[in-house]
Amino acid sequence: MNLSLEPLSVRTTCAYCGVGCGVKATPKGDGGIDIAGDSNHPANFGKLCVKGSALGETLGLEGRLLHPQVREDGALRQVSWDAALDRVAGQWQDIIAEHGPDAVAFYVSGQLLTEDYYVANKLMKGYVGSANIDTNSRLCMSSAVAGHKRAFGEDLVPVSYEDLELADMVVLVGSNTAWCHPILFQRIARIKETRPHVKLVVIDPRRTATCELADLHLSVKQGTDVWLFNGLLSYLARNGAVDADFVARHTNGMAEAVAAADVDCADPAAVARKCRIELPVLMEFYESFAATAKVVTAFSMGVNQSSAGTDKVNSIINCHLLGGRIGQPGMGPFSITGQPNAMGGREVGGLANMLAAHMDLERGEHRELVQTFWESPRMADKAGLKAVDLFRAIEDGKVKAVWIIATNPLVSLPDADQARRALEKCELVVATDIMQNTDTNACAHVLLPALGWGEKDGTVTNSERRISRQRAFLPAPGEALPDWQILCRFAQRMGYAGFDFNSAHEIFDEHARLSGYRNAVDDVPRAFNIGALAGMDGKAYDALEPVQWPVTRLDSGDLLGQARLFGDGRYAHADGKARFIAVTPRLPVNTICEDYPLALNTGRVRDHWHTMTRTGKAPKLADHIAESFVDMHPQDALLHGVRAGELARISTAWGSMVARVQHGGGIARGSVFIPIHWNGQTASDARVGALVNPVVDPVSGEPEFKHTPVRVEQFRLNWHGFILSRSELNLDSVAHWTRIQGRDFARYELAGRQNIADFASWARDLLGVQGEQADWLEYEDRSAGVYRAVHLVDDQIDQCIFLSPRQDMPSRAWLAGLFSKEQLSEIDRVGLLVGQPVEKGADTGPTVCSCFGVGRNTICNAIVQQDLQTVAQVTSCLKAGGNCGSCVPEIKKLLVETRVAVAEERAA
Repeated sequence: MNLSLEPLSVRTTCAYCGVGCGVKATPKGDGGIDIAGDSNHPANFGKLCVKGSALGETLGLEGRLLHPQVREDGALRQVSWDAALDRVAGQWQDIIAEHGPDAVAFYVSGQLLTEDYYVANKLMKGYVGSANIDTNSRLCMSSAVAGHKRAFGEDLVPVSYEDLELADMVVLVGSNTAWCHPILFQRIARIKETRPHVKLVVIDPRRTATCELADLHLSVKQGTDVWLFNGLLSYLARNGAVDADFVARHTNGMAEAVAAADVDCADPAAVARKCRIELPVLMEFYESFAATAKVVTAFSMGVNQSSAGTDKVNSIINCHLLGGRIGQPGMGPFSITGQPNAMGGREVGGLANMLAAHMDLERGEHRELVQTFWESPRMADKAGLKAVDLFRAIEDGKVKAVWIIATNPLVSLPDADQARRALEKCELVVATDIMQNTDTNACAHVLLPALGWGEKDGTVTNSERRISRQRAFLPAPGEALPDWQILCRFAQRMGYAGFDFNSAHEIFDEHARLSGYRNAVDDVPRAFNIGALAGMDGKAYDALEPVQWPVTRLDSGDLLGQARLFGDGRYAHADGKARFIAVTPRLPVNTICEDYPLALNTGRVRDHWHTMTRTGKAPKLADHIAESFVDMHPQDALLHGVRAGELARISTAWGSMVARVQHGGGIARGSVFIPIHWNGQTASDARVGALVNPVVDPVSGEPEFKHTPVRVEQFRLNWHGFILSRSELNLDSVAHWTRIQGRDFARYELAGRQNIADFASWARDLLGVQGEQADWLEYEDRSAGVYRAVHLVDDQIDQCIFLSPRQDMPSRAWLAGLFSKEQLSEIDRVGLLVGQPVEKGADTGPTVCSCFGVGRNTICNAIVQQDLQTVAQVTSCLKAGGNCGSCVPEIKKLLVETRVAVAEERAA
């Protein structure tokens, strides 16, 4: 008998963005997990971006919350699950009894699996009797939800990823797809190679990596999207680019929408001036859209995160409805979700103004239907508090208990310092998390340990409505439990029936049955229907293949998903017709002024995710962008007295932070960009959420993350430095620091204001080096203010510190390589004292390609030495750019810069 000794792989889905890539996790002999793309998953066909590829580096238990804890007299104490849940249930019951059900709330997350989300929604709306359950998806996707419901009658994404490949024109609006959804971007890039006539248009105030592939970039002024698309609607109507038959048979409201657009946007020249783009560029976009039937307009946070986000969504949808560019292959408006299960949360009514199974909280017949199905004692009868309003209500004392699950609002919310004030005043803050130390957990009275990715089991739904299984391949650590089980145990303590689930499979089955239950209220069936997935046994659930809803079961028993919606021209409104929505353009609520003369834009970087509780653990992801930064135009920097490479303080009317100035070359004058990821565990003062204004869209409740007036000014310092250390350090005494995870160490970038009288004593105290017998190498130039020291243990580098009044200090990449050596050579010791590598090629430079760990210096040297001319040649030589491709724009830039530098050197 031939028995295979190959370890079994588990097919699951990625923990990050809404693309929903399939992953294969395979145990390795050393106890680790090998991560690879699942070639059979239709979202990615085996490809993974660098974040997905590095998931194996994030699975360690360092920093994990492993046991229930209760805060008493300011200190956390480990307790049993019974004790922790008894305390939470007891306080909730007391608060509800005295103040009513609206005095308690859940704040949950798109990181939850659908089964977790379902239980939380059922518990709060159907048993507690309040709709005070909102989610961090409010911060990223709620404008898309509201726009879909206004236009289509239901929160429906009509297209699939395949449509990006079938289109003749792809328009990316407010989306740095190359960095934020790399696998989707690579699908577009491959189509551009095989079908060069496909036109890619990017609409974004910044010139991002995505623009490198674009045929046309419209660098519109922040907040002017409605002018742009109202102008397009007006242009299409005036130039006969209207599918009159489609409009007449399948829509309502066209005349009103066009009339509203004509008021301010009938003149393309006026639109170009308002959007601050060249008229020929605008006209090329309008003419190309009008001439192309197969257009997909994909939009993301740059559209949604606005005080006019819902109107922006509808202005895009209007243009597709006018020409009938919807419901058929290769066309349609496409909302690209941010989180792995933002769509699944919407399916179960995770937002405070929704009900499960895409039903409406404000409709009495829907409330009755859901309550009947749940057999619940009561049902919320009005919308709950949306995220920003919820934290205001907590600070005002109206909400007295909040349970936060799988999210970090003290970093991610706008006006984040207000959120901290709110939690500090709240009677009961419960946090369910996988990490012990987060900004939010510091305010919690009760901490509950949850399972993380690789440990939990359930389903997620990606941006194209595809339901996929997320399967466990790791044992549960410590006392951690799945979120649904924690909530069920709590519900039982509250005396609620209906929460006796024994597995995620049982919850999914109830979710599926509810989607099909009486699914024809007023003879208008709900499009969200996965009733065909009900009745599966545990084995069938475990084997469930990715499928797009709505789902039907064929006579053969096979499941059939639906790639796109509205092919029959029928929408979810009562009359079956889509709605044009008349929208009037308006500027962001808070405009720039004399005190705050620049407009802040926020977003992601390539290799990190949200608040870095996962990606921050992966050395592979740390080096590409190691610190928070403020990207600004060189002329703005000069005007505000700051320089590239130096730290600056960025302030708004709501808060301030410190970041390093850079000139990325893609930012217009009058604007700055700061990434969202850094938090209180990774930097001393870099939470951009503290800066962001709390104004929200009046329809969706989504905050204005893309436009906050700011001021940038010099952050005065006496010295700069960095530390590499195998042990964790306390740097509270330092004016500014950032922590970066290395492979065998933690790296700290430092800056200070104090005058250091004795470098050696100060450095030893900071590093915790005791005793005169320690193997301590040091170099000091007191007149220049330069100091270098290395602490060795058994001839191996344990810590090193470098200080200087200037920014030009030794290469971190070179020093990082020394930590992997079991014993330092004499030439290494010399290099440490000199402050630079003695051996040629030892300094690979900052990471460019994280997938293969290829540094800038390595790429530049290869370009020169081997006369490389193209990205393909760089990839062939070094592998760089050969996996997810998100570093390709940077490699292109290096090719140009290096060749120019070589030419100038030869000319000299």
